[in-house]
Amino acid sequence: MLVTQRHELLVRELESSGILRVTELAERLGVSRATIRRDLMDLETGGRVTRVRGGAVLAAQGAGAAPAGAPERAPGAVARAAGAASAQVLGLVVPSATYYYPRVVAGVQAVAAERGARVVIGLTDYAPRRDLEQLDELGASGVTGLLIASAGGHHPPSALLERLRGRGLPFVLLERQPESPFEPCEFVVSDHRQGAFAAVSHLVGLGHDRVGLFTNGSPTAPLVAEGHAAAVARLPLDPSGPVIDSGRPTLGSVAAADFYDRFLAECRASGTRAALVHSDHDAIELMRRMRTRGLRTPDDLALVAYDDEIAALGDVPLTAVAPPKHELGEQAARMLLDRLDAPVPDAVPVRQLVLQPRLIVRASCGARARA
Repeated sequence: MLVTQRHELLVRELESSGILRVTELAERLGVSRATIRRDLMDLETGGRVTRVRGGAVLAAQGAGAAPAGAPERAPGAVARAAGAASAQVLGLVVPSATYYYPRVVAGVQAVAAERGARVVIGLTDYAPRRDLEQLDELGASGVTGLLIASAGGHHPPSALLERLRGRGLPFVLLERQPESPFEPCEFVVSDHRQGAFAAVSHLVGLGHDRVGLFTNGSPTAPLVAEGHAAAVARLPLDPSGPVIDSGRPTLGSVAAADFYDRFLAECRASGTRAALVHSDHDAIELMRRMRTRGLRTPDDLALVAYDDEIAALGDVPLTAVAPPKHELGEQAARMLLDRLDAPVPDAVPVRQLVLQPRLIVRASCGARARA
């Protein structure tokens, strides 16, 4: 079951019963309680439910029906969203329907509903070849504009940008920007360098003189690494803190465990007692490996996670950098619709927007213990 399908099922359950209980839903749907809690967090962000202890109730402002712009994924690569007919149809390409991007999609949905537009969504599952395939399928479906988060790195490949220009449709990049700073291309991105720098600065403020970095080979990882390196150089910090990128092994695999163990061993050898970890999944797994070694968070190793998808659900709630995912989707959709709705497209100036992530302090960094 896709995330969007599960969200709609949860809302329908609320409409019929008035309240949802996390434990009962997890058993019925065959997913973890953490998954249900994350779903309810997403629905609360979208204003559809209000979380209560152990579950959720419908939000006060009748949240029963899905927004007019809400996308669904039907069998096949592309799905057309339900909703009233509209002159504007936004094609939305994202790499994932299960992590990070659901909140971006929710932001796009909110603005599409507000502006009377429809949304057509395509998923690439982080396969770069699927980017071009999705563009062709979306073009054939009759979209009037495109929102694109490409499957590869932070800088979209030139072939993708050429295909986008060749389509002749207005487009906005999501969490991606051209490698050339002189490219007249619209985009909305999170400043992941700034997010990483803020995380390291926070740990320095707690008294740490070394901060390690663990990343997982995602498109965001190089930017997080740049922010970490800038903090080490500018604050300044002892550069002996370990920096490891795991290259995205399968979560829970022996290969992944080996990377966590290697990172912990290098932290111990270098005297590093604080680390920034991308992503939440990796930070939670790292804590689990720490427990097998008799180590505790934050006493032996203070942690800050990056993404804030499930950071609050760790055994020790994780301090986390939270990119403004929902706001990013909203801003990108407004940017595209402003251009589509303008009498003359060139009447709207090219806009390039950078949003700063927030640092959410919880228990894993030791701030509360030191306060």
